[in-house]
Amino acid sequence: MDLEFDCSNLSLWKQALSSYQSRIESLNKPKLLSLEEFYREKLQSLIHRRNPNPYITTSELSQLMQWKLTRGKWRPRLLDFVSALDEELVKSSSQKAFESLPDISKAVNELTLLKGVGPATASAILAAYAPHLAPFMSDEAMEAAIGNSKDYSLKQYLFFASKLQTKAEELSSEGDVFTPSDVERALWSSAIGAKLQSSQSDTSTNKNTKRKRKR
Repeated sequence: MDLEFDCSNLSLWKQALSSYQSRIESLNKPKLLSLEEFYREKLQSLIHRRNPNPYITTSELSQLMQWKLTRGKWRPRLLDFVSALDEELVKSSSQKAFESLPDISKAVNELTLLKGVGPATASAILAAYAPHLAPFMSDEAMEAAIGNSKDYSLKQYLFFASKLQTKAEELSSEGDVFTPSDVERALWSSAIGAKLQSSQSDTSTNKNTKRKRKR
């Protein structure tokens, strides 16, 4: 079932979120599984360990970009750009960005100074560091939340992030903790599930049509 953004049924949101890992697996992209583990389980602790001034490295940014492109649309030039970035520049920009939070606008502006990093990639960096504040700007979640996944501007991201923050607060009001990043994953999971169901339905229809022709 395709989850509507305006849905207030907590159990449906939890169901969509709990299906996230199986949706990742359903894409049949072997590299995505290890990239997902890196992005969701390792990167946050790596960044937070660097107290008092957390930052991200060029190598980590390159892996994050691989995750973003593998889970979404593949744009190899972006990966080339970020992989070639100067280590000190990445460290400095990410430190300033993390220090800027909770001002998401300022944080995104710091990160987009890096070649190959637009608001969508900046959102992935911020979501890795502060999932309770900044959701990743995925096409699927953008489409569900604001009906537009073609505008990757800072203004559009701030509008999107605000909507997901509000939804996270609404879903957390019953005692469960939902972050804006949880909301994004639930929406992505639901959209991928709907595409998968539609694809299976089309395959089944095509098979039935072929059988009828054979008769």
